Amino acid sequence: MNKEQFISEPIKPVPGSLDTARMASGEPGLPAEFIWRGERLIITRCIGSRRETGPCRNGSPEQYVRRHWYDLLDDQGRILKISFDRNPRGKQKTARWRLYSLTEP
Repeated sequence: MNKEQFISEPIKPVPGSLDTARMASGEPGLPAEFIWRGERLIITRCIGSRRETGPCRNGSPEQYVRRHWYDLLDDQGRILKISFDRNPRGKQKTARWRLYSLTEP
């Protein structure tokens, strides 16, 4: 069994690699490529996704999607757990995508 390595670092989508098909259902466009530590992560398949919700910050009873999570397979056979923050705050405003963990094949 392969061990999952905790990363929790920002990653940058490669311009022009955005899959806009998911946007019709309210999800962010999932990039097909990211840059992490100077390495290009090429996504070959999405093997799972989920949403993290939270209460309205203004006191109403509605629940809002705060973060989207994706389990992705890359071209090297690694499993990447990636998140997209819908409302980043503070210094993280431009770092919406994060590589949470990586599992080697």
